[in-house]
Amino acid sequence: MKLFDLSGRRALITGSSMGIGFALAKGLSAAGAQVVLNARNAERLEEAAEKLRATGANVLTLAFDVTDATAARQAIDTFEADTGAIDILVNNAGMQHRAPLEDFPADAFDRLMRTNVNSVFYVAQAVARHMIARGKGRIINIASVQTALARPSIAPYTASKGAVANLTKGMATDWAKYGLNCNAIAPGYFNTPLNAALVADPEFSAWLEKRTPAGRWGEVDELVGACVFLSAEASSFVNGHTLFVDGGITASL
Repeated sequence: MKLFDLSGRRALITGSSMGIGFALAKGLSAAGAQVVLNARNAERLEEAAEKLRATGANVLTLAFDVTDATAARQAIDTFEADTGAIDILVNNAGMQHRAPLEDFPADAFDRLMRTNVNSVFYVAQAVARHMIARGKGRIINIASVQTALARPSIAPYTASKGAVANLTKGMATDWAKYGLNCNAIAPGYFNTPLNAALVADPEFSAWLEKRTPAGRWGEVDELVGACVFLSAEASSFVNGHTLFVDGGITASL
């Protein structure tokens, strides 16, 4: 179906050496896109690229620190000049830190915000400047079920993902007139390295399965359809939206 065909497009996915980012890169590639993997660790990035290439994917790598505004801008500007356009940006890089709010370390709060919020602004702005000049582009920010809900010990993470959803609305408000579509995906509880401690906790898993209408953890491949949709012409009039992929957890008390 042409509405979902990404042939001839190039997608940059931040934080894509593993977990959700890697799964989304694999899915966008299967839809026809050339994918550009990003992480700070160049060695781990190349290992991820080789895994994707083994499946027949067309893969490039671009190592830079998304929390460094200057590094992000320079890397993207150089890539655009030397390689070509970034048609799709998926802002996936993120981190978690768990602690009671009254004991949450200030340096951990700052690091979490730089990774989860600042990086979305830095990378999106750098890419958007080129997209605006071309009059088109897709930006997809990875939010979270914590965009709408809170749990004990992760209040700063909840704040960061709420910010991502509202920043996404702001991007759409400012950039839709230039032909950009800016949306977010809010995953529920997925079996990822970031959630490894929770997956390994029988008590938490039992609670989650009872709390989620679907009755289970999500698998990262279940996020691919939403990402392809928001990257493709099928979502041409969708802007500023946060799409929850959560097994129904935000729909149910």
